[in-house]
Amino acid sequence: MRVKRASMSLSDAVVQSLSNPGERLARRGRTVLEPVVERPSVVEALLTTGRVCTLLVGLAFVAWASGLPYLFPSLGPSAYALAVSPSSATSRPERVFGGHLFGVAGGLVAYHLFAPGLAVTTLPPALTVETARLAASAVLSVGLTSLAMLATDLRHAPACATTLIVSLGLLSTPNEGLVILSAVLLLLVVDHVLPGFGGVEDPPT
Repeated sequence: MRVKRASMSLSDAVVQSLSNPGERLARRGRTVLEPVVERPSVVEALLTTGRVCTLLVGLAFVAWASGLPYLFPSLGPSAYALAVSPSSATSRPERVFGGHLFGVAGGLVAYHLFAPGLAVTTLPPALTVETARLAASAVLSVGLTSLAMLATDLRHAPACATTLIVSLGLLSTPNEGLVILSAVLLLLVVDHVLPGFGGVEDPPT
């Protein structure tokens, strides 16, 4: 005996999918938003936010006192990872420093290969050789950084932002690369000596 399989036409499927958009949005929202029981308390959120900012205070002071770029965009996600999830693999000191090291190295190689003398301080015109050179430098730098991090298991996602900072000509000299790495070291030192507070997963030690 053959069982007849029910089939649904395309029009029926469209009607069914549009029949209750409110319910579908609510269901999707429940999968996107973290369950209330898993969210940090107000105190945990405030303490962890305080730790994120405290990690950057020393770097801000050094940048102010020296005039050197000791604050750059990719330090923000690194500080956030160290404060929010201190026990996670990506927050291990060797991964934080190693990732940024590969980011600097990959950025320098890509920049001086494809885009020396260029920078994205202003947006270059469309469809120009300069724009293509900067784009090639950016893509190659992320590729080199990702490959190095995966090959050595020193994975730290914010390093892909560091490599773009270098490869797009914002901090693209070897001396500026050393400043980036010394800033990362200072961030790790501050995180190590800072008393344990904050941390959504578990308190820092």
